Amino acid sequence: MEPNDERPIPATIEWRDGVVRLIDQTRLPAQLVFWDATTVDELCLAIRTLAIRGAPALGAAGAMGIALAAHGGEDLDDAARRLVATRPTAVNLRWGVERALASADPVAEAIAVAAEDAATNRRLGAFGASLLPAGVRVLTHCNAGSLACVDYGTALGVIRAAHEAGKVKMVWVDETRPVLQGSRLTAWELARLGIPATVLVDGAAGSIMARGEVDSVIVGADRIAANGDVANKIGTYALAVLANHHDIPFYVAAPVSTIDLRCASGAGIPVEQRDAGEITSFVPQTVSVTNPAFDVTPADLVTAIITDAGVVVRPDREQLATLMSQLPGV
Repeated sequence: MEPNDERPIPATIEWRDGVVRLIDQTRLPAQLVFWDATTVDELCLAIRTLAIRGAPALGAAGAMGIALAAHGGEDLDDAARRLVATRPTAVNLRWGVERALASADPVAEAIAVAAEDAATNRRLGAFGASLLPAGVRVLTHCNAGSLACVDYGTALGVIRAAHEAGKVKMVWVDETRPVLQGSRLTAWELARLGIPATVLVDGAAGSIMARGEVDSVIVGADRIAANGDVANKIGTYALAVLANHHDIPFYVAAPVSTIDLRCASGAGIPVEQRDAGEITSFVPQTVSVTNPAFDVTPADLVTAIITDAGVVVRPDREQLATLMSQLPGV
């Protein structure tokens, strides 16, 4: 960690005079180290290898990738194509790239994207915390905290805001197979923030819901379609079904930049396939493997989408279109 950085969790990604500095999340929780990307190719590698990940953080990375191209004299359109191709599901990556491309000063725009992130997430967190009762026991999946953003977090931003208001009794943290973003990253963040947390295997979520030990489920999102369908880390759909069965609120927390009105429904969201090597340690070589990184949760299983512009209860096409139409520049 930087000696002068007194925050429990440093900025996930930032622009430093022609260098994109990011936390190398593949080294957590054992080591907090930084990756300095000086070219678009180096940043693309960081994105593909999950050194940087999480929809809002990828939005900032996309903008900074265009800034790197502009700073280094690379072709901007070619840089945009390479950046967007690294992670097809997360729409924020494309959003950040397009925002920087449209600017006369991509570097200034990338810095602005990063600077806006913490304020955006704090607004989102305040909206979400107001939905949670005192003494709440929350279950979350994957990592939608500060590490998935530039700062503060989306789903964990809601939990942080609720904790700051004295509302949180326990956070249940799914391991999130196969890359363990829950047990490696979310648990690390919660420990640094002093928020009580318990890690469980993904398959145990239903049993603790059945025992009455979960009051709310809060997850992030990599893309929200125009009809309210939500793409998020694989396993999210199963949690939504379980929450619905046990009459537990299922909340999705994401900035408005994650809403993709150009995508009509979840059927149009590309689902990234990860390397089979992530899960083949104990699989016989003669057996095939599929490793989708995301799944799609239908809108009718979502209690509410919590955004930085407000809460959309029982989201549908009309409500999301209305929300987006009220935003400047959209």
